[in-house]
Amino acid sequence: MIVIKNEFITAKFNEIGAELKSLKCDDYEYIWGGREDSWNRSCPILFPICGGLNDNKYVFCGKEYTLSKHGFLRDKSFEIEQIADDSVIFLSKSDADTKRRFPFDYELRVVYKLIGKSLKIDYCVKNKTDATMYFSIGSHEGYNTPDGIENYDVVFPQKESLNAIVLCGNSLSHDKLPIIKDSNVLSLDEKYFSVDALIFDDLKSHAATLKNRKSGREINVKFPDDDYFLIWHTPGAPFICLEPWSGIPDYVDATGDITEKAGIIKLSAGKEYKHTHTISV
Repeated sequence: MIVIKNEFITAKFNEIGAELKSLKCDDYEYIWGGREDSWNRSCPILFPICGGLNDNKYVFCGKEYTLSKHGFLRDKSFEIEQIADDSVIFLSKSDADTKRRFPFDYELRVVYKLIGKSLKIDYCVKNKTDATMYFSIGSHEGYNTPDGIENYDVVFPQKESLNAIVLCGNSLSHDKLPIIKDSNVLSLDEKYFSVDALIFDDLKSHAATLKNRKSGREINVKFPDDDYFLIWHTPGAPFICLEPWSGIPDYVDATGDITEKAGIIKLSAGKEYKHTHTISV
């Protein structure tokens, strides 16, 4: 386990997936540690897709590839490229295994930096292929809710009228379900997660705060680079995931061509893409 700290926060990471496993401030653990009977991950990084593909397949340049939900990065071992007391840089590179599923050469760095009571997270993707690369990247951070999610609100900096995209299995329909109207507070309820996740593509805010109504304890996530925001939970389990994504699952009528996929990032040969979000306690 890799550990960084400053005077306020201690953060721990697994080299598998460069996954954040612990974020402590004042001896309080904010991150869900994972549990086999509900969800055994904590904060996986989603790459090169966010969500699922229809039949777990896509087509590029006439060839069909198989890629499971959320991609493969969360299970890849990272190198530690650089480490200091309060920061660490993880590096992952394409290899024979990734190119069976994703036919592009790339370097992906995950940069974690503690600044005061915040953890700044940069995803830096470099296209090493001599053609355009198509991908998405997203965060899937799980936060502890030890007294149950129904004691928590998700608070947005702007008033929102949120409509969740209705899921058909792992795919998106073109229907939406109204969740809140002209409010900046979404009170969490177990009923929202009977069909998996709340998926929003109409969020005006690029930040959200998870707040415990009883204790007042809160954690804020800023995601200026993301167009999509998800909230996910395993019914009955004491955690909630706040997930800023650059991409989304396939729609039910998607063509399967990755170059036409909703939310896909198109990165030219030799170029770099940087994506930042920040967690503050």
